[in-house]
Amino acid sequence: MPAGVLLTIEGKTIYHAGDTAVFSDMKLIGERHPIDLAFLPIGDNYTMGPEDAALAAKFLQAKQVVPIHYNTFPVIKQDPEKFIDLLEDGNGLIMEAGDEIDF
Repeated sequence: MPAGVLLTIEGKTIYHAGDTAVFSDMKLIGERHPIDLAFLPIGDNYTMGPEDAALAAKFLQAKQVVPIHYNTFPVIKQDPEKFIDLLEDGNGLIMEAGDEIDF
């Protein structure tokens, strides 16, 4: 069963959506928890795609959003730049293996 995790540590709140689609409770999560960083899947075949992930980002109101779960095999090939362009706040960050976030 797909599941996400909301983690608060050292004064920061991180939301990892896991392998899921956009759902209306993301809006409630965003309203009740100030999210500093959200990890959202954009692969589209087994999870939400870029458009739904942009809606999820809007619901969550995260300060920064990182696209995940894409381009590991052909059926989930996506352009992460397209996702970043869809974000209303322009608050996306594309990461590569080994990258770190300082927030």
